[in-house]
Amino acid sequence: MATPLLQVSDLRVQFRTERGHLGAVDGVSFELEAGRTLGIVGESGCGKTVLSRSLLKLNPIAGGSVIFDGRDLVAMEEEELNDVRGRDISIVFQDPMTSLNPVLTIGYQIAESLTHHLKMSRAAARTRARELLAAVGIPSPDGRLNEYPHQLSGGMRQRVTIAMALSCEPRLLIADEPTTALDVTVQAQILDLLKQQQRQRGMAMILISHDLGVVAGRTDEIAVMYAGRFVERAPTPVLFDRPRMPYTEALLRAIPRLDQPSHSRLLAIGGRPPDLVEPPPGCRFSPRCEYARDRCRVDEPYLEPALDAGHSFACWYPVSAAAGPASVSR
Repeated sequence: MATPLLQVSDLRVQFRTERGHLGAVDGVSFELEAGRTLGIVGESGCGKTVLSRSLLKLNPIAGGSVIFDGRDLVAMEEEELNDVRGRDISIVFQDPMTSLNPVLTIGYQIAESLTHHLKMSRAAARTRARELLAAVGIPSPDGRLNEYPHQLSGGMRQRVTIAMALSCEPRLLIADEPTTALDVTVQAQILDLLKQQQRQRGMAMILISHDLGVVAGRTDEIAVMYAGRFVERAPTPVLFDRPRMPYTEALLRAIPRLDQPSHSRLLAIGGRPPDLVEPPPGCRFSPRCEYARDRCRVDEPYLEPALDAGHSFACWYPVSAAAGPASVSR
């Protein structure tokens, strides 16, 4: 079996607060092979964005390792990491208006990465920037090169950030909530664009979202994250057909469905996520779980393999496989 492109082992990220250390990512482990797409889903505040940035050591790492193509990124010095960031691993951030420099033209910002990492001349980098804008579906790319971010729509700005992320032909692309604040039609266009580029270039991709419907037809596997930890991971069709973790089931119930009557009330998850400075004992989802029993509030569950190949979940009393909701697609 080929060695995975990315191997994350027991990754822990902590932030210092007035009340103590907050464990934003607490013992996350996973592997990702070249050309495969992993979806990471969960509520806002569960640690998805912190995890994505920590893969490139943009947050304080408290422990664990991130092995990319045989090299431990956690052990790297900043200068060496800067050669990896943008060259081998790129990130598409969720808000293009804050990730783009407002006082630099679109052409300059794309060309900057090419001249730094690939040592292109300014003329060659500008030509390549124009090709990238055309590749991500931006009309009249020659004229756009001289425009500033504020002159573009939200969807166009996100296409620019994707062009920048793809400029150096990365082997891993991390898309962190890439459709935030975009209307539904533009969301679909951006997600389809990412999938198309991923297939054409053979990249591995991590697609992060709070919406299981977004990752349904665009990922090979899904990892469900709650309170800084992975609580379920499975091939995408298996997760939708046979969720075992009650939190996963609750997320699926919250997705609007086309077969429901108009104005149907969505099933929200009651309660609120735990305090990560002082997390509760046992299962962190137990205060909100309708299936919780005494053991759940005392003993902490760990990811254990299910009968389905590649399926694991952290739950003492998992949802019955027969009770899983129907598949969801968009």
